[in-house]
Amino acid sequence: MDIKRRYELNILRSLIYLSIPTVIEEIMSTLLQYVDTAMVGQLGEKATAAVSTTTTVNWLINSVPWAISVAAVAMISKAVGERDREKARRTSSQIFLLTVISGVTLGIICLVLSPFIPGWMHAAKDIRKEASLYFAIISFPMVFRVINTVMGACIRATEDTKTPMVVTLIENIMNIVLNYLLIYRLNMGVKGAATATAISYSSAGILMFIAYRRKDFLRFKFKKPVFDKHILKETASTAYPVFLTSSANCMGYVVFASIVSSMGTTVFAAHSIAVNAEQLFYISGYGLRASTSTLIGISRGEKDERKFRAVEKTSILITVTLMFFSGILLFIASNPFMNLFTSSKTAAGLGAEMLRLISFTEPFYGLMIVLEGIYYGLGKTKYVFVIESISMWAVRILFTYICVNIWSMELRYVWYCMIADNLCKAIMLSVPFILGKVKFPETSDTHSLKERGDLFGN
Repeated sequence: MDIKRRYELNILRSLIYLSIPTVIEEIMSTLLQYVDTAMVGQLGEKATAAVSTTTTVNWLINSVPWAISVAAVAMISKAVGERDREKARRTSSQIFLLTVISGVTLGIICLVLSPFIPGWMHAAKDIRKEASLYFAIISFPMVFRVINTVMGACIRATEDTKTPMVVTLIENIMNIVLNYLLIYRLNMGVKGAATATAISYSSAGILMFIAYRRKDFLRFKFKKPVFDKHILKETASTAYPVFLTSSANCMGYVVFASIVSSMGTTVFAAHSIAVNAEQLFYISGYGLRASTSTLIGISRGEKDERKFRAVEKTSILITVTLMFFSGILLFIASNPFMNLFTSSKTAAGLGAEMLRLISFTEPFYGLMIVLEGIYYGLGKTKYVFVIESISMWAVRILFTYICVNIWSMELRYVWYCMIADNLCKAIMLSVPFILGKVKFPETSDTHSLKERGDLFGN
């Protein structure tokens, strides 16, 4: 076996080693949503709609911790590659400060706005009260939710993906048990599902913080908060395009969901459940994205371009292949999955039809995911923002609005718009790789990059 082949196999082993716990963690996180949807779904369409009404709003909220997480992985993994423990700890302290401040701020905002959000989402009047209560309860422990997300990313940046997986497993077991007790035994319905989720979020945040404090590369001394302008500037330059990307996408999802919700409770329930069901089938892509970002960041710290290229090539190949098989499985399992999450035969049949439509495009979605991971690991986030924002609003939202509000088309055409959006993102994110515009930053001269028209200079 030649040296190049052996090197690529070592990268493959590293990706698999880091990805398996992350994939399992993603499955557990998705199951947390599935459990609520499935258990509440047995209470009827109105309960399902009440829980689903604020799902896209939660995605918007999560854009803040997600942005901080991307910056944390890019910066801390680079410090790990450089073997610079002091730099990693300084970065860790600043990330923690941002985490606490953003968690408290988001929690207050969500509680204040919770009575109004279901109305803004055009939810049916008879479910608005329960939808508002559900959102308020799960928003109460917001600081723990943010800590869980960001501190988990910091831990993964040190090449430890097992610890976040264990915490998420505990969170999900707790949520299932509490759901059963509160929804069915105590007959608390939607309120019980929200309470179970809130307790699980809080417990996971506390456990993740304890694990974070045990990491030598991340552990810093608690003292009077001191803001490091240099680190915060670097964090902001990486995080703000991610935040804008997530915000643009999530606001798009909010508008998208509000358009679909106007099509009626049954159609919206079918759509929402199908969207949640599909998540399980692209989890492998998200698991590989996290591992790819970590290894890309470490290769930056090591100034190893050969490792960077090997990670880039291997991660794309594995992700697209896995998503191809996920698409086949999604097509086959569409009916059983929909019947699992709702007792409504009409909603189940309609949702299954949508899942079969989108199953053929799963490899393209996987390509989009892994390319994001490469860009984020490099700290190159602006191009992702431009492409995803344009595609979301000019493709998905615009054409969905036309199909529903002008042409009065059925749900199938809404999902065609979703498919077009995913294909557009995958193709446009691939263009710089095809043109050779993605440069390894530590081995490229800044001026020559500008002269060659580098698309990503942050």
